[in-house]
Amino acid sequence: MKFEAVIGLEVHVQLATASKMFTRVAAGYGEPANTLTDPVVLALPGALPVLNKAALDQIIKAGLILGCSIAPVCKWDRKNYFYPDSPKNYQLSQYDQPICLGGAVEIELPGPARNVMGEHKKIPLTRIHLEEDVGKLTHGAQDTLVDYNRAGTPLMEIVSEPALASADEAYAFLTSLRLALVHGGISDCDMEKGQMRCDANISIRPVGATRLGTKVELKNLNSISFVRDGIAHEIRRQLAVAAAGGTITQETRDYDGQTGTSQSLRSKEMAHDYRYFPDPDLMPVRVDEAWLAALRATIPEHHFDRQRRFMADYQLPYTITSVLVPDRGLADYFEAAARLGAAPQAAANWIANDLRRELAAAKLPLAASKLHPAHIAGLVSLVESGVISSSIAKEVFVAMFQSGEPPAAIVDRLGLRQSTDTGELEKWVSAAIAANPKAVAEFKAGNEKALNPIKGAVMKASAGKANPQRVDELARKLIG
Repeated sequence: MKFEAVIGLEVHVQLATASKMFTRVAAGYGEPANTLTDPVVLALPGALPVLNKAALDQIIKAGLILGCSIAPVCKWDRKNYFYPDSPKNYQLSQYDQPICLGGAVEIELPGPARNVMGEHKKIPLTRIHLEEDVGKLTHGAQDTLVDYNRAGTPLMEIVSEPALASADEAYAFLTSLRLALVHGGISDCDMEKGQMRCDANISIRPVGATRLGTKVELKNLNSISFVRDGIAHEIRRQLAVAAAGGTITQETRDYDGQTGTSQSLRSKEMAHDYRYFPDPDLMPVRVDEAWLAALRATIPEHHFDRQRRFMADYQLPYTITSVLVPDRGLADYFEAAARLGAAPQAAANWIANDLRRELAAAKLPLAASKLHPAHIAGLVSLVESGVISSSIAKEVFVAMFQSGEPPAAIVDRLGLRQSTDTGELEKWVSAAIAANPKAVAEFKAGNEKALNPIKGAVMKASAGKANPQRVDELARKLIG
């Protein structure tokens, strides 16, 4: 019997807010243990929660980016369970009235070649709801330490439909989701800092069946690559169990990305095990059209829409857009250069290749660079107008990256303008022809490439300042 995999993801994302979900204490990472706490976070008697509107703004923006329906009213529920990372012994969450319903994440699957766009599809979402994060446990040989700095941080849970069919689709889902949220300013989605965490629900069923199989939840997937690897591992494990005539058990398993193995943690809980009930200390929230309209105005263009626009409007190749678009700052930088009149394809090449190389070598973020879009536009203009050659432009680029000096000023200061003086060019070309009789004979015999050594000799003699087009014309004329 042939089987197929069915996968659903639950993605937890910490929202980028200055303070926590139900108190004004700061939200942050890397502070000394248990310093970002207060009576509300620690659930001391009499401490009452106060809602953080900025967190609601962020989750509504996320819902708008992902095409969700925003509920006109949402409420807060207590999810009851005992675990040492939760000081209240319940988590404030949303159960039957979440803030966002439906929506989808557009994904791109690997293309037939690296330079070809792959298949795009939309993975439907069930819901997105808002809750508070829990603390962090550090397990030692003899004891477990609890740090409540993370507890109470606004946390968004994004639940997909069981509509993913492979580990590669799950990888593409998380990659696209992360870009959408980072570009929207919703979260930094740094998995190393726990800002984005993912659990995967995986089952198998006979091909053609419509009923879902017994699902297994995979936890502790702390990188997008580990999500892909863990899902692939779990699919193989379930197929092996089925092939041996065994039965899949509904459970939660821990995946170790370093060893590529998993182990059972516990049987999987059902929703009723959490004994949800409405929180008596928090009122429901009504979201009106004015609130939605204000947030819609802040939503950036979706990254795939922007990539398609770059390819259509600027005629950029897929490979270049795949470098520019994932980095919103880089894509904005390119569009600024294009608005200043730079030829789009030339500007994109300088940014995607040379600028990124120099930034990486200098270990600088784009925002700290002395090189601005106007520099790129000026350099492209100098090359296109024939003032400098492409090879000289490389030298100018490095100089202006280091100094921030305008490209035209560098060209004049270093005397790099291309020579268009016919007499001077004829001298260089004549000397090159005389020094390369074999190349001349081969060119006369019909070998066009034989002209290259002659042109190369001229460029060397002129220190790159000879106009390549004029050199080509003169060489052909003088050889006859």
